[in-house]
Amino acid sequence: MVQVRAEHPINRDGSVNLDAWLERIQHRVPLQSPAVLREACEWAEDLEQAAIAAENIWSEGTSSYRIGLEMAEILADLKLDQDSLVAAVVYRAVRERKTDLAEVEHRFGEVVARLVDGVQRMAAISVSQNPAKTKAFSPQAQIENLRKMLVTMVDDVRVALIKLAERTCAIRAVKDAPEEKRYRVAREVFDIYAPLAHRLGIGHIKWELEDLSFRYLEPVQYKQIAKLLDERRLDRQEYIDSVMNQLRSELEEAGIHAEITGRAKHIYSIWRKMQRKGIDFSQIYDVRAVRVLVPLVRDCYTALGIVHSLWRHIPNEFDDYIANPKENGYRSLHTAVIGPEGKVLEVQIRTQAMHEEAELGVCAHWRYKGTDVNSASNAYEDKIAWLRQVLEWHEEMGDIGGLAEQLRVDFEPDRIYLFTPDGHAVDVPKGATPLDFAYRIHTEIGHRCRGAKVNGRIVPLNYILQTGEQVEIITGKHNGPSRDWLNTNLGYVNTSRARAKIQHWFKQQAREQNVQAGKLMLERELTRLALNGADYAQLIDRLGIKSQEDLFAAVGSGDQRLAHVVNVAQQLVEPDRHSEQLELIPRRPSRPGRRGDVYIQGVGNLMTQLAGCCQPVPGDPIIGYITLGRGVTVHRADCANAVQLQDRDSERLIEVSWGGEPVQTYPVEIYIRAYDRSGLLRDVSQLLANEKVNVLEVNTRTNKDDNYAAMLLTVEVPNLSLLGRLLARISQLPNVLEARRNRQEARG
Repeated sequence: MVQVRAEHPINRDGSVNLDAWLERIQHRVPLQSPAVLREACEWAEDLEQAAIAAENIWSEGTSSYRIGLEMAEILADLKLDQDSLVAAVVYRAVRERKTDLAEVEHRFGEVVARLVDGVQRMAAISVSQNPAKTKAFSPQAQIENLRKMLVTMVDDVRVALIKLAERTCAIRAVKDAPEEKRYRVAREVFDIYAPLAHRLGIGHIKWELEDLSFRYLEPVQYKQIAKLLDERRLDRQEYIDSVMNQLRSELEEAGIHAEITGRAKHIYSIWRKMQRKGIDFSQIYDVRAVRVLVPLVRDCYTALGIVHSLWRHIPNEFDDYIANPKENGYRSLHTAVIGPEGKVLEVQIRTQAMHEEAELGVCAHWRYKGTDVNSASNAYEDKIAWLRQVLEWHEEMGDIGGLAEQLRVDFEPDRIYLFTPDGHAVDVPKGATPLDFAYRIHTEIGHRCRGAKVNGRIVPLNYILQTGEQVEIITGKHNGPSRDWLNTNLGYVNTSRARAKIQHWFKQQAREQNVQAGKLMLERELTRLALNGADYAQLIDRLGIKSQEDLFAAVGSGDQRLAHVVNVAQQLVEPDRHSEQLELIPRRPSRPGRRGDVYIQGVGNLMTQLAGCCQPVPGDPIIGYITLGRGVTVHRADCANAVQLQDRDSERLIEVSWGGEPVQTYPVEIYIRAYDRSGLLRDVSQLLANEKVNVLEVNTRTNKDDNYAAMLLTVEVPNLSLLGRLLARISQLPNVLEARRNRQEARG
């Protein structure tokens, strides 16, 4: 949920009570000299009052002085030092040109001035994300600004933390701002600063930034989930209190002194899990959750055993992030169990130190240069090592546009662990392919990759790797990737690291080669999707590219994503259609049965009702019974009545399952030409089944004279992206010569 912040202590005249404010700060973090922080506050207030008097104040309806105080409070919660707090208080005055860095250095020293300067340089991120603002700057100037910003962050992570505090205040303040501004700030926070907080391990800030930005980017979904959370809040709290009392008693009996609390589930994380797993709100296991904090690591596993002895563990819902920490250093045990009353409950177990690490991240290991505080710990360096990787990438790529993607890489918590033939463990993001693995090992291994073996068996290069597999990369003598690896529809690479290395290789090639290759790739894809009527003059204008040759060169070198260019081309060729829709007059999708907001897959347009005898709820195993005149009645699979029906009326029982709201799909005709062979239709059908694509009609014809087979399939797809992936993968099947969209499906 969105965090509610405390207001500043106020005097009777409406001014901030600095004495009370400073006392509150000192309760959170020790100050070397409170008088210096007071001086900074008073100076910032004087500068604001002077600007108001001169009618030359930069304002968006909020006091920059009070924003500075709010930033300092956020940094105090993160346990930062006095210099950081002073820099936060005076930062807005410098940014709004009420004073300058020279004056800041004169009053508060070189360190504070350097921190303020570093935070100002981070504005390069905002500029790079807004094309309208970047036109005034050359690409070289933008790259240099970004490079300086990254160098500053690597040199002193406090710069990034102050900027995080500033953006947190900014997104808190846009509640009543115009919709356009709310969206712009939320987009920037979601793309850049929430991932930055995640990579620095600061859950304390990350959750608030995610929830607030999600609130403005997807207001409908946000309100729906917030309403669902609010509906049974009191009942849920009573349930959690009961669980905590029972668990506390069991732990004390085992001699473990634990701190047990209920854990609030954040709205964005609920929505993301629903999207990632394709499940309904009622199937989110950790809406009811408790957190157990214990003194020692061994107590974590003892507590886990007690939890599993009290309640039945749900299979595949256990994660040991203590033995296998997340990329950002997060450590904890997560398990889901069937708790009291048969309700699903998530339990997180960690030590106090792990909890502080999860909330404060790099700040929990803060140490100053020249001190011996916790000198054996490498946590600080581990937390900011990724900043150096980003810096190296930008120096190599000279590309600003991918910054948000690079910051988001590995943002999803799921990692998989693989082994080299020598037995070394390598971790990669979930969904990685053998090519991603190759580039993770070494750039040259990736460039020379020609095949892969998983557990001794040869697999395609777009095979999705799983935890525990042994991966062997087969390399060739010639150094050079394939341009097909950059085609997202083919699924060869799924990590930014691999894509960046491949793009860099092609950028080094001669422009003429990139132009020829880009032209061939683009024309082939437009023809495959029946979009070859696109006007190139309009296309390059829409993309902001100078010439047709520049477009081909950008596609050939990987600067322009092929999928993005194709989507823009579709908008030009089919202007009346939504950018992701395929049909002007869409078929009415088959709607599963529903009751309230519960959808049931597998019953088509039949009326459905939930059986009163067993009252199934989403998540229960279910079975459908076709009644006479009342549609389908849905029973729990273990319902006594359903068991009797299996013996008496088994032919009227059908398989059904819980599902989310149906996705709108559109019929498309696909034309396939291939050399005929045994099993060709089976392979095509299997591929469509794997992609969960519904086939409406199939016509096949074989010419025995030349042994050519022609197939015409009508399938239902939700968007152009899936269609492109289908056609690309069908083209890779043995004997297939051509697979393309057939324009005839738009007839009539």
